[in-house]
Amino acid sequence: MPPRTPLPPYRRLPLLVTADGDLLDELLRLAAAGGTEVELAADPAAARARWTPAPLVLVGADQAQACLRARLPRRPRTVLVGRSGQLDPGTQVAELIGAEHVATLPAAEPWLVDRFAECAVELPGGPARVVAVLGGRGGAGASVLAGGLAVTAARARLRTLLVDADPLGGGLDLVLGWEQLEGLRWPGLTGTDGRMDPPSLVRALPSRGDLVVLSWDRGALRHLPAEAMAATVDAARRGRDVVVLDLPRHLDDAAVVALQAADRALVVVPAELRATAAAARVVAVAALHCADLAVVVRGPAPGRLRAGEVARALGLPLAGTLRPEPGLCRGLERGEAPAATGKGPLAVLCQRLLDGLADVPTAGAA
Repeated sequence: MPPRTPLPPYRRLPLLVTADGDLLDELLRLAAAGGTEVELAADPAAARARWTPAPLVLVGADQAQACLRARLPRRPRTVLVGRSGQLDPGTQVAELIGAEHVATLPAAEPWLVDRFAECAVELPGGPARVVAVLGGRGGAGASVLAGGLAVTAARARLRTLLVDADPLGGGLDLVLGWEQLEGLRWPGLTGTDGRMDPPSLVRALPSRGDLVVLSWDRGALRHLPAEAMAATVDAARRGRDVVVLDLPRHLDDAAVVALQAADRALVVVPAELRATAAAARVVAVAALHCADLAVVVRGPAPGRLRAGEVARALGLPLAGTLRPEPGLCRGLERGEAPAATGKGPLAVLCQRLLDGLADVPTAGAA
C-alpha cells in the first residue's frame, strides 16, 4: 500500500490495529462504505497513544496475542476481527484482551459497516468539478485523453481522482503505467451501496502525489453496480478538486450514473467520416444524460475532414483538436503517463480543457 498521511491528533476516529495487508484492505473498504475515516496502527506499540481516545478499536487476529502481551488497558467498543479459521478460539482471546465482540469476515461485514457509520465524520468543502470522457468509436483515444486530463490537473496541484468506468477498456492503470501500484480496484468496491468517506476512499486507492486512480484488476470481469458508482462519485465530489471519468461507448447503468454526475462530457472523435457517423449514435444516447456535451476531434484527417465539420455534423460545440503526437504511443508502451511532461499537443489541449471547466456550472452530486 502507498504511504498514508497521519491524521490530525484532535480527530477521534476508529483505530485499526493490524499488520495483515489483506485484512487491512478489507477493513478500509468497509470503513469507506460506512462513511468514516480511520487511523492505522501496525502493532500495539503504535496503537498505545490512540488506544483509549478512539471511539472504536478493531484488533486484527494477527495482533491479538501481541495486544495481550502489551497489557493494553481494557476499554469499551473493542472488536476482535479476522477471517473464518483465524479466530479459533476467538471468544477466549477476545475476553483476554477486553474485546466486546468477535467479528468474523465475510459474515460480519454489514455489522462492521454499521459500526463504522456510527463514527462517520462529515467533511466540509465545496464539490469537485467532474468531467466525463467517452469515445465516438472504438480506439478513438478517450482513455488517453482522460489520463492526460487527470495528470495535467494533478500537475497543477489539484486533488484529482481518475475513475475507469469501462470494464472492457484494458485498465487506466496501464495507461498511467501504474499496474504495479498496490491499492483497491473496482472489485473491492462493488458491494458499496451507501456513502463513502472521501479520505478513506483516497487512502485505499493507488495514488501518486495528488493523483488517485480507481481502475479494474486483471481478474474475471464483474458487473459494476450503479450504487457503487454513485457512492464513489459522491465521495469524490466531497473530497477531491477534479474528477475525471473514463466512460464506455455502450452505457451501462453505472456509466449512466457517472455521466449524469458530470459537469461536462467530452466525446473524442477521429477526423474520419465513419468515425463521425459512429459518434452520432454515441452522442444521441449521451445527450439524454448530460446537458453539456462537446467534441474533441483527433487527427490525422486522411480525407482532410476538418474539425469544425465534424462538430457541425454532430451538432456539438468544438472543445478542441488534438494533433498527431508520434511520441505519445511510444511513451505509453514504456509506461509513461500521457501529458506527464506538460509539453506537446495533448498537454496543451488538456490544460485548455481544464481551464474551461472552471466556468461550467456544477451538475450536482451523484
